[in-house]
Amino acid sequence: MASNDAAPTKRRDRTHYLYIAVIVAVVAGIAVGFVAPDVGKALKPLGTGFVNLIKMMISPIIFCTIVLGVGSVRKAAKVGRVGGLALGYFMIMSVVALVIGLMVGNVLHPGEGLQITEELRGSGAEQAGEEAQSTTEFLIGIIPTTLISALTEGEVLQTLLVALLAGFALQGMGEKGQPILRGIEHVQRLVFKILAMVMWVAPIGAFGAIAAVVGATGVDALKGLAVIMLGFYTTCAVFIFVVLGAVLWLFARVNIFSLLRYLGREFLLILSTSSSEAALPRLIAKMEHLGVSKPVVGITVPTGYSFNLDGTMIYLTMSSLFIASALGDPLSIGEQVGLLLFMMVASKGAAGVSGAGLATLAGGLQSHRPELLDGVGLIVGIDRFMSEARALTNFAGNAVATVLIGSWTKELDRGQMAQVFAGDSPFNEQTFVDDGGVTEEKTQTPEKV
Repeated sequence: MASNDAAPTKRRDRTHYLYIAVIVAVVAGIAVGFVAPDVGKALKPLGTGFVNLIKMMISPIIFCTIVLGVGSVRKAAKVGRVGGLALGYFMIMSVVALVIGLMVGNVLHPGEGLQITEELRGSGAEQAGEEAQSTTEFLIGIIPTTLISALTEGEVLQTLLVALLAGFALQGMGEKGQPILRGIEHVQRLVFKILAMVMWVAPIGAFGAIAAVVGATGVDALKGLAVIMLGFYTTCAVFIFVVLGAVLWLFARVNIFSLLRYLGREFLLILSTSSSEAALPRLIAKMEHLGVSKPVVGITVPTGYSFNLDGTMIYLTMSSLFIASALGDPLSIGEQVGLLLFMMVASKGAAGVSGAGLATLAGGLQSHRPELLDGVGLIVGIDRFMSEARALTNFAGNAVATVLIGSWTKELDRGQMAQVFAGDSPFNEQTFVDDGGVTEEKTQTPEKV
């Protein structure tokens, strides 16, 4: 037994050096981008390749997690209760994020005094084309062509639908479905092991991504846009530490700083790739390790990545006000509310994808105020930097939501959580899953809260 305990410690030290390497790679990428911009821009495929490797793992991980979570629950009503609580919470927090963004935007008046240039015109129309779909098309698009295509095309909502159907089917099969559930559990372990291997190229991906954006943007492009960037970062920080922190403490008695410290490596990964999707598999594994039951994690985390977009809501709000002010055509309060409610719906399903917020912004403006579309070009230059804060806020919001839903449904093992926060139960960085059936045990007998 002692040998089993010693092995994870040694491996954990190795992954510690991995994330130090990521920090070094980010600093090196910034230096290359400033010193040799053309070289930095040429390194972009390194960052793109790493993010694509992570995205390759998203569908199978979501499928396995949800099927195991739903399939292992005896009563379908429990799944419905968790899902209903999660969706209700997501909608409330999205509205709160919109209101905060509106308040800050109307106080700062970002964009006043800026003049849009002809070279920036046309960027908005190009971005809007990527988001040009009606609500009906969006809903129909949730249904995959085949059961297998949902896993091969990388569509999160399609994977979510198929996984829920499979989970409920296995639930209805009772004991006959147990061998299939055990098989899917083994597949999940395999997928997480592959993910652990992929993570070792994170420093290369971080180096290429940062070098490319610094090389393409430079310092000059940021000077006239400092107000909205600082305002946006400040607003996101206030939302995480004040709003989410207060909600987490009031309703679950959990310290936001303890939770964020536990997820420190995931925040570093998001910061270097500018995509919260890169940390989705790790969030699923870490929330289960924290003590939240498998069904709650399996339903809340994947659903939150499509419907709980707090950072994106703040981004859309402040960017819309910025563009309207920059073009000398400010939005009235009524126009602000109508436009942003539309964007809140349009943005669902686009979480985690770097640049998806920009496409949603352009699509919303095209639908409501097409004369402001050219102003999207002003945002393009700094969208990559704003995307980082957007992704970090979305990720923090989903982590908080998972703990809250676990607490509300009595599916949170507070003893395990206390051990994790104290450092007595370290996360296994090599497998991303607990060996010896620990995860299953937590699912069956969570400590009452």
